[in-house]
Amino acid sequence: MQVTPLVWIITIAVTILFFVYEFFAHVRKPHEPSIGESARWSAFYIGLALVFGVGIGAVSGWTYGGEYFAGYLTEKALSVDNLFVFLIVMTGFAVPKKYQQKVLMVGIIIALILRGGFIAIGATLIENFSWVFYIFGALLLVLAYRQAFGSHDANPADGKFMQLVRRVLPVTPDYHRDRLTVKQDGKRFVTPMLLTIIAIGFVDLIFAVDSIPAIYGLTSEAYIVFTANAFALMGLRQLFFLIGGLLERLVYLAQGLAVILAFIGVKLVFHALHVNELPFINGGQPLLWVPEIPIWLSLLFIAATILVATVASLVKTRGGSGDGGHAVHAGAGAAEGEDEDSTARIPR
Repeated sequence: MQVTPLVWIITIAVTILFFVYEFFAHVRKPHEPSIGESARWSAFYIGLALVFGVGIGAVSGWTYGGEYFAGYLTEKALSVDNLFVFLIVMTGFAVPKKYQQKVLMVGIIIALILRGGFIAIGATLIENFSWVFYIFGALLLVLAYRQAFGSHDANPADGKFMQLVRRVLPVTPDYHRDRLTVKQDGKRFVTPMLLTIIAIGFVDLIFAVDSIPAIYGLTSEAYIVFTANAFALMGLRQLFFLIGGLLERLVYLAQGLAVILAFIGVKLVFHALHVNELPFINGGQPLLWVPEIPIWLSLLFIAATILVATVASLVKTRGGSGDGGHAVHAGAGAAEGEDEDSTARIPR
């Protein structure tokens, strides 16, 4: 796939323009988006992502088109899981509803910047060291295990990292609208809003660790990796407000993502064996008998796994909230109930 520097520049510029427009048109003035607004913009961004994928298929061939769609589906599913953690963070910090848009917007921008850096690093490693596929594959298998059997109840707002941040930075107990810092008695303090953004940035860094190896297991094209990530993050803010309470009903999402990560991990290990150069494996010769999993099979497997996990979750939680969802829902409701002109107090 030939991508000229001009195409890269145009793609990055258009991506930046979308986020600038999002900020000035929707986020700059604090408000809680309506369901209609969230639905319209979610549909727009999903439609735009699908049209872009068709364009890649038409211009560069459907092998690349399939890689894009498989990558987009994987990154979108991981982004929804990311949203659930965002919800836990904002509930832990009691962020008022009308300010949640700004927190999400900043979090999404941080995620895109971090993933951009990881994409560049990943592309360099893959181009120069074929053995990196072994590392990516092993990493995804470990992450799949942790995703399936690890605890998802921990609140990042109370983690060791945030405890360290609180010790280093003087923090006010109350929100001061959407300001990040405030001066009191001649001394500069940070507000809980800044703490929330730091926590979400830390979460983004953790999610980038499994996000980028996962999509590099589906394509080696850095351009597809970047655009799939960019489109997965576009509209994520609106999706948060659109599906809202549905997040807590996706009780099998973690298991579904674990299956996807494990599948891509195995795919990467197979590919690493197929292009092997390590001298202590088969004398440094490729194992050509090892099968390469085709992209059409990857696309079908990922789509089917997401569908099964979603349907099973909705059936499981039909008529009530999912396990562990009550606390999150109650916290979100408390934040929503804040009076617009009052300050919210962060829990201690």
